Amino acid sequence: MAGSFSAGAFGGGIPTDGMWQAMEQLRAKFEKRVGTRVGRGDVREAVLALLAEQPMHGYQIIHEIEERSGGSWKPSAGSVYPTLQLLADEGLIDAAESNGRKTYSLTDAGRASVAGSTASTPWENTESTDEGHKFGALPKAGVELAQAVAQVGRTGTPEQVQQAVSALEETRRRLYSILAQD
Repeated sequence: MAGSFSAGAFGGGIPTDGMWQAMEQLRAKFEKRVGTRVGRGDVREAVLALLAEQPMHGYQIIHEIEERSGGSWKPSAGSVYPTLQLLADEGLIDAAESNGRKTYSLTDAGRASVAGSTASTPWENTESTDEGHKFGALPKAGVELAQAVAQVGRTGTPEQVQQAVSALEETRRRLYSILAQD
C-alpha cells in the first residue's frame, strides 16, 4: 500500500474518478452479498416475530431487523411492505392508521400462526453464519474508510494527503498484527 496513495495522485489536481469507481464497486459487492444471504421466507418470519412482541410500523420493522442482526441484514422497504400486504391479505395482521402511519399488529390467526411456528428468528440465523460474520460490520467499516480516503484525496492539501497515507499504512500494519495473534 505504500506509495498507493501518493500525494501526487490526490491533492495534486489529478482526477480521482478511478478511486470513486473502485469504491462504488466495492460497496456494491458487499451490498449484494449482504442482501442475498436472507431468503424470502425470512422476511415473513421476521415480521411475524416482531409483531408478536408489539405493534410496529414498517420503518420500525426494518430498523429492528437491522438492530437484531447486528447490522448484517437490513431488509429493503421493497421487501418489507409487500410482505406486510401479503400477511394482511392472509388475515394474519391488521393495519391501523395513526398520525399518517400504518401500524401493524397480529390478528388472532397471526398469533396462532406464530405460536405454532418452530422456526428460529432470521436474525439469529444471520448472526450465527460465517457469512454474517464476514459480511457484516467489517466490510461496512471498510467502505466507510474508503469514502473518507476518497474525500481526503479530493479535498485535502498535499500535507493532509500525506498524513492520511501514513495513517493508512499504520492501520494496515495493525490489521495484519491482529491476524498474527494467537
